[in-house]
Amino acid sequence: MEFRQLHYFLAVVEEGSVSAASRRVHIAQPALTRQIRLLEEDLETRLFDRHARGMQLTVAGRTLVEEARALLDHHDRIRSRLTALGQGVIGKVSLGVTVTHLWVPQVARLLAGYRERYPSVAFEVFPLLSGPQLDRLREGQLDAGILYLDDAEQPGLETRLLHRDHLILAVPDASRWAVSPPATLAELRDADFVWGFRQASPVYYDRMLAHFRRLDFHPRVVQYGADNIAILSLVAAGLGIAVVPASSSAHPMPGIRFLRLPELDDCDMPLWFAWRTGNDSPALANLIALVEETM
Repeated sequence: MEFRQLHYFLAVVEEGSVSAASRRVHIAQPALTRQIRLLEEDLETRLFDRHARGMQLTVAGRTLVEEARALLDHHDRIRSRLTALGQGVIGKVSLGVTVTHLWVPQVARLLAGYRERYPSVAFEVFPLLSGPQLDRLREGQLDAGILYLDDAEQPGLETRLLHRDHLILAVPDASRWAVSPPATLAELRDADFVWGFRQASPVYYDRMLAHFRRLDFHPRVVQYGADNIAILSLVAAGLGIAVVPASSSAHPMPGIRFLRLPELDDCDMPLWFAWRTGNDSPALANLIALVEETM
């Protein structure tokens, strides 16, 4: 039994004759008659009683009408769903984003643009630091990530440069630095710093320290935070000052003043869009295409 034969069978039922059905389905009347015969042979039962005044459904035929309509509707739904999945207009994409960059305009435009273009895709966004993102990408637990990387060449990953960030100084509103901003890092040698843990984002951490070593600057760290949001919360509480990605200023926090220093501007912090090599998700392919189109 073929779906095509069920389609022909319903055409005969709904049109009331083989001749009218043949015009509807665009095949010759003898060919249509043969297909109905083959369907009856396959089912081993008569579907029509044939007489001089036309064709009348048998009990089996009347039962098949309801079943055939249900089967064809189900077939159409499956076909439409698979087509949509293949085109990436439905499905799921899981994306990691470094906590600081959730509010960066370029990232916000990317997320909004994808949602507008593909509203039926389940878009899961996880705020994760670069270290955990990298692990999850390589383990296949994330489809894509927005994170810090050493460079474009990453084993097992494909990458696209998304945004070039730099560093910025965060100080409490009530601090003397907010009133009289420093001109150089050397002025901050005796300041209390809030710092992050290397394992949270090794690339970011190492890149920042290498920059400071070149400047012969060694911050005095008195407090640690698990991520940039925690670090900024500690700064707002007056526990010290911090060097954070300049993107942090895209989402101002109460009690914090962000200050630019030329020496911090010079520290290039490229942000990458990355995904696992071999991930053939059509929904992900559409996100990659949007990155390449807009960035």
